[in-house]
Amino acid sequence: MADLPHGFRVRLADDAHRCDDGRTLFGGSSGRLVHLRPAALRRIDDAGVLRVDDPTSARVARMLLDRGLAHPWWNGSRPSSTTGDVTVVVPVLDRPAALDRLLGGLPGTTVVVVDDGSTDPAAIVEVCRRRGARYVRHPERRGPAAARNTGLRVATTDVVAFVDSDVVLDAASLAALRRHLEDPGVALAAPRVLGLDEGRGVLARYEAARSSLDLGASPARVHPHGRVSYVPSAVLLARREALGDGFDESLEVAEDVDLVWRVARHHDVRYDPTVVVRHEHRTTARAWLSRKAFYGTGAALLAARHGEAVAPAVLAPWTAVLAGALLAQRRWSIPAAVAASAVAQVTLARRLRGSDHPHRAAAAVLGVALHATLTQTTALVVRHHWPVTAALVPFSRRARRVALAAAVLDGVLDHRRVRPDLDVLRYTALRRAEDLAYGAGLWRGCLRARSPRALLPVLRPRPAPPTTHPER
Repeated sequence: MADLPHGFRVRLADDAHRCDDGRTLFGGSSGRLVHLRPAALRRIDDAGVLRVDDPTSARVARMLLDRGLAHPWWNGSRPSSTTGDVTVVVPVLDRPAALDRLLGGLPGTTVVVVDDGSTDPAAIVEVCRRRGARYVRHPERRGPAAARNTGLRVATTDVVAFVDSDVVLDAASLAALRRHLEDPGVALAAPRVLGLDEGRGVLARYEAARSSLDLGASPARVHPHGRVSYVPSAVLLARREALGDGFDESLEVAEDVDLVWRVARHHDVRYDPTVVVRHEHRTTARAWLSRKAFYGTGAALLAARHGEAVAPAVLAPWTAVLAGALLAQRRWSIPAAVAASAVAQVTLARRLRGSDHPHRAAAAVLGVALHATLTQTTALVVRHHWPVTAALVPFSRRARRVALAAAVLDGVLDHRRVRPDLDVLRYTALRRAEDLAYGAGLWRGCLRARSPRALLPVLRPRPAPPTTHPER
């Protein structure tokens, strides 16, 4: 991979844990563990910042970025990069008012609007004429993937930004995303997507805290089974040469996740929550539930193209034993869980002999893996495999206990984590409704594809990091 430019800075991730006086790092967005040599450690200041100014610092910065233990850092400075080499591609189907709002925030930016079969094309043409955007039309609707690809073929700049028409974006945010491409290894960058503050209904407040488009407040390197495993195409900045033929036009759902994962095989993809854009979320019950179920149907399509990348859980053998023991609720459950954890502790401590305190470091790593295991197991029970749970509940007291504990614990802990403008009861109820809709779509997609691959957890030999399951 090409070298980072001189002066480029990275900062250790907030979830990168340090021990052995900073020599050992683990966690981050990929759950990796590394030992730093003294020459590397000296280049990281007390704030966890490393500046690229020689070959050694460049190699260390690249290693930390690749392992998700550090992220690009600009210390809140205004972006020096411009958007002169960026073409904004906007697929649109009707919605002239939303399009006008979007284009109003991008004066002086090259914009291509692709009308995907609007019923009133004249209204779209008028907005484009007034805002100085180029207009391209599909006579019949071909879907958002095809519309984006048409814009991609029309664009002549090195960088393309795909932006949905129901997004509010300004040129400064676009420039902030553009600076990620100063790293020659980065091909895609995406911002944090929050909702427009257009109502105080219960669903609006829930979506403000827990939208499928909002991937959280921590930056990440995006890859399957990472803490952030995908980014949506609501706003997606791309190095044109890395996109190949663009989006898969046969996909009506999850076409953005498919593109991100194809690009991530050869390039870096960055999620930057310091850049915030706004999106019109669905806030009526029927539209909201339909959209969640629609997202769920995409998992089977992704499984056919990307295999285990879409697995709903990734478990190490010891965490699989632990999860199975907890779900079984037998007399042997606690001894089995303790034994599996002890074996994992000893095994990992042997691998960490370079640490000053290998058993302490191993315990910290396994603690992260344990949290991931509980999170993933809970999601399997109440989200991905809820039809199985529902089938067992009438006949099994243990199943009822597991379902109740998972539903309540997940809601309470997630409410504490995201701190929504909702009480815990309503938040938990809406979270369960979302899970039911998504899970129904997931199973419908698997039945349609005649394949269970999107439902099957994956076993791997080392502890798995927390994951964000694709919902797009």
